[in-house]
Amino acid sequence: MDRRTRLVQKISSTRTFARVAPHVIPALDRAVHRLSGGKALLSTRMLPGVVLTATGARSGLPRSTPLACMPQDDGGWLLIGSNFGRPGHPAWTGNLIKNPEAEVSWRGRDIPVRARLLTGEERARAWRAALEFWPPYAAYQARLEREIRLFRLDRR
Repeated sequence: MDRRTRLVQKISSTRTFARVAPHVIPALDRAVHRLSGGKALLSTRMLPGVVLTATGARSGLPRSTPLACMPQDDGGWLLIGSNFGRPGHPAWTGNLIKNPEAEVSWRGRDIPVRARLLTGEERARAWRAALEFWPPYAAYQARLEREIRLFRLDRR
């Protein structure tokens, strides 16, 4: 792992990052995604990312959220509902629980997906993989009383 990655991981593990990043990173990602015609996200300089469009659990309206993801070998994705280590599950996780049929924008393509909340041993395996992929998730979980939700997205 290079020095830049270690530095970013160290910074992203802090409480200050958790306070600031949710207000800055998604807005920048949305702008870059829009300007690039759906082909790029600023945050993908460090982690792969998708823009998830899911139906709002309460509103019933489409909600688009740029998210880091773990691409899977079979063409699916793992999403980690870390909320930058802040209390409370991110809204997109509740949307997927209520409305698992969604869409991701991945490398300029819109792909229909079905989400599944992981539990039990499947979640435990995915969590271990997530920690290997991005170690700051451990710091996020350590500050939380809730269990971080993990979702598997499969192409429809």
